[in-house]
This record gives sequence, structure tokens and C-alpha cells, in this order.
Amino acid sequence: MAEPAVPRSAADGEASVGDLVSLAVRDVTRLVRCELELARLELRADFGLITAGIWNWAAFLIVAGAYVVLGALAMLVVYIALRRITGLRKTRDTVQEDLAVLRGSEETPQRAAVEAG
Repeated sequence: MAEPAVPRSAADGEASVGDLVSLAVRDVTRLVRCELELARLELRADFGLITAGIWNWAAFLIVAGAYVVLGALAMLVVYIALRRITGLRKTRDTVQEDLAVLRGSEETPQRAAVEAG
């Protein structure tokens, strides 16, 4: 890179047209090679970014899928737990007794069931 752009001929101190053309061809060739190398490096870098982006999406989908599965399992556990609840049997019986007392009935539904049984 430190060589002179135009070599001087020893005889007259100026370069010939042939020397100038050969320098121009050499410089264009070097420029094309450097541009091709730059294009290769940019493609490799872009490919690396694309693959990194794909892995980010894959990770997102895996985590989102895991949360959906965990949510479905939680809903299943709650559904099974709610099916086991029998509807507050004791509360229903005491409310019926209280209503019977308020109506003035002598027998509560439980006493009638005990006496009949």
C-alpha cells in the first residue's frame, strides 16, 4: 500500500500510457477482490444474525408452549377440586331447620328423618 500510485520511468520522469493502463487494471482488480471479500464477510454476519433470530423465536415458542401446558394443568386441577365439593350439605340442613323454626313447625326435617328412620 505504500508504493507510489504511478511508477516513474527512469528516462523521462513520466509514466507511459501502457504503465498507466496496467496500474488502472491492477487497481480495479484489487478493488473487485476486496469488494467480493467484503460481500462474503457481510453474508456470513447476516447469516449469523438470521440463525440467532430463529433460535430466539424457537425459545419464545418453547416457553409459551410450556406456559400453556401449565395453565391447562392448573385448570384441570381446579376443575377436579370443584367437582369434589358436595354443595355445603351441613349449611343446607341448618338453613332448612332455621326456616322450619321460623315457620312455626314443630318438627325440623332432621328430627323427622331421625324419628322415621
